Amino acid sequence: MLKKGIDIFSRVFVGGLFIFSGLIKLNDPIGTKIKLEEYFQVFSSDFGSFFELFVPMALPIGMILIVLELVLGVAVLINYKMKTAMKVMLGIMIFFTFLTFYSAYFNKVTDCGCFGDAIPLTPWESFSKDVILMVFVAHLFWYRNSYESLLRSRPAHLIIGAVTVVSFMVGFNAINHLPYIDFRPYNIGASIPANMIPEESPILEYVFEKDGEKVKSLKYLMAADGYTYVSSSILNEKASTAKITDYQVVSTDGNDYTEESFTGNKLYLIFYDASFANADKMKLMTTLVAGLKNIEPMVLTSSGEADFEAFRHEYQLAVPYYFTDATVLKAMIRSNPGIMLVQNGVVLGKWHYNDIPTSAEVNGLIN
Repeated sequence: MLKKGIDIFSRVFVGGLFIFSGLIKLNDPIGTKIKLEEYFQVFSSDFGSFFELFVPMALPIGMILIVLELVLGVAVLINYKMKTAMKVMLGIMIFFTFLTFYSAYFNKVTDCGCFGDAIPLTPWESFSKDVILMVFVAHLFWYRNSYESLLRSRPAHLIIGAVTVVSFMVGFNAINHLPYIDFRPYNIGASIPANMIPEESPILEYVFEKDGEKVKSLKYLMAADGYTYVSSSILNEKASTAKITDYQVVSTDGNDYTEESFTGNKLYLIFYDASFANADKMKLMTTLVAGLKNIEPMVLTSSGEADFEAFRHEYQLAVPYYFTDATVLKAMIRSNPGIMLVQNGVVLGKWHYNDIPTSAEVNGLIN
């Protein structure tokens, strides 16, 4: 009876968590791609340059992992081919548990991306989550031969097949447009300058030593009173850290243009780099810019000045451009190029390059 209860809980817990994690990532496959690129670059530096070969394949690898995560979650819930499913799941868990431990211990990747941008986890939180999950995965793996499918073969095959097909369709749609739900601090309705200010001031806790004993205090204790400073930490680190910490806009002459980018009505044309080569889309973009009223267009790019000069002359994009870090631009919008309408720092609209709006649509969003 106890084993049966543990079996049911393990199936629901493991299957539900895999499905939840997969759905979060399926909402934003480009985010998973960016995270995998980060891991591959770390591995290239630490283990061997051959990992660089995987960087261009980050998106298809990410999509396969996302769909596999969803399929395995559903398979566990219905006891579908548990012998095979649990071998694959255990292999994935061993790999990612090592990955999160490596990231945490060596401080390599600050966010594993386990739940995307919806629930950011520190490396140690990610590792702890994987350790707990591994206990229940190991239980299911140990008893994998004793589980019988809850459904007949044909309906079970149909469910797994449908989950696979629908997952790929949903993921490809998110890739070719924008995430269905934007969990990042640049979502529509968000104020970028407001998100650059922390919710709370940092609360420091000091550790001192006196007479051989450690003493914790929220106040700095003086050496004259016999206290020796040991260390300090921030108690409210998350609340005292702004949601946006790295947004900066720099003009071509090196001046900081960050505050000016929040003034009035701005249409950001965001280019991670100047590698975009679709003449039809660029024509739509230049037409959009030409029809703007009371809206100042500006390009944000992380390309080099010479590269972007050549690019904008090739496509006759007569718009002033400014430099912003590539990581920031990828966080702002999952599209290269992408378009953002901002009024006094508040995001009013975002568009993928496959959904370039007309100037009338953009003008109509201005109050």
